[in-house]
Amino acid sequence: MSNLSIQKLTTTSPDFDQQLKTLLAWDETDDLEIQQRVLAIIADVRSNGDQAVLNYTNRFDQRDIHTAAELELPQAALKAAWDALPQAQALALQTAAERIRAYAEHQKLQSWQFTEADGTVLGQKVTPLDRVGLYVPGGKAAYPSSVLMNAIPAKVAGVPELIMVVPAPAGETNALVLAAAYLAGVDRLFTIGGAQAVAALAYGTETIPAVAKIVGPGNIYVATAKKLVFGQVGIDMIAGPSEILVICDGKTNPDWIAMDMFSQAEHDENAQAILLSDDADFLVAVEHSINQLLPTMERAEIIAASLSTRGALIKVDNLLQAAEVANRIAPEHLELSVADPEALSQHIRHAGAIFMGRYTAEALGDYCAGPNHVLPTSSTARFSSPLGVYDFQKRTSLINCSALGADNLGKTASILARGESLTAHARSAEYRVK
Repeated sequence: MSNLSIQKLTTTSPDFDQQLKTLLAWDETDDLEIQQRVLAIIADVRSNGDQAVLNYTNRFDQRDIHTAAELELPQAALKAAWDALPQAQALALQTAAERIRAYAEHQKLQSWQFTEADGTVLGQKVTPLDRVGLYVPGGKAAYPSSVLMNAIPAKVAGVPELIMVVPAPAGETNALVLAAAYLAGVDRLFTIGGAQAVAALAYGTETIPAVAKIVGPGNIYVATAKKLVFGQVGIDMIAGPSEILVICDGKTNPDWIAMDMFSQAEHDENAQAILLSDDADFLVAVEHSINQLLPTMERAEIIAASLSTRGALIKVDNLLQAAEVANRIAPEHLELSVADPEALSQHIRHAGAIFMGRYTAEALGDYCAGPNHVLPTSSTARFSSPLGVYDFQKRTSLINCSALGADNLGKTASILARGESLTAHARSAEYRVK
């Protein structure tokens, strides 16, 4: 295998800003043909319910199912998958689940209220969503970690009913995924996938109940369907390709850093792995490690495609400048592989998750550290946050006026309402004014 060609940038270059912009550009333009297809599937499911879901499932997943009831896996099947797991896998899954749950417990929003001097009470009531849908990819891809990361926060939030959908091509299911569903407390599981599963969750069918929110990753059809049903239901986010940005002071083993970059590059050809360092020799050493280690990787072709098209080694003047560049990138995953990660983290404003110190591999966050691995991609960390318990809770405002409060507030409201020429508003408030 010839040496990999990976882009090299330096912040001292006069056109660095433009080079960085080009490197980060991710234009998954809305494919109109896919959008039209998905819209047709959604319309069909809305009109024809179970029958439409059965037709698409038999067609796309090579199944031969005649009734919608056959699409649901009983709880006993989930428990059987859990009971049959090899001990090491069961222990790993359980450890991850416990850590995710313990972290999520800290995120719960609580209701609150306060009483003003005139006796008026104001507050906020926090309630869980009634029912949530969780999409899990099926087929060759098996992501039990995704099941835990999406389902456990919903259950910690108090969501009473969690409906999971996972395609089962040719009727095949993944034991680890089913075991994770059992462990995370999934209430009902349907073996359906694609845009038809999203439509069924959004609008409901005779058999599949409509949900309030849909979370979980999927292919372009699933992502497009989630976009199109948003408004009818809530969604978690529109996720782009996976990303890792590493800031290193040159003192970490270059093999470690190369493998950390591989860990995201192996997801797919569009994933992005970038290294920032103030040590030019270290950048050379990491490039050497990349070329030495690449032939040993099972997914070498995917990693090579990712690193050669979207990867980069960037020389910065110092670590503070690295933090500035990181804030512009607003990465999904940020590793601070430096002597004092705590100090450097004070300068980071935009990142989905920060992995601090030389020993904190990003991969630990993907599986079992505890914080959620569902993170904002494509620079959306500028305005968005990791998935958490708060995504499965909603807030309701509480206002309880005393007679005196109604008198005081009524006068103010009356003036403002008349200023807007909304006299019914004004008179409604004035009725309560003494």
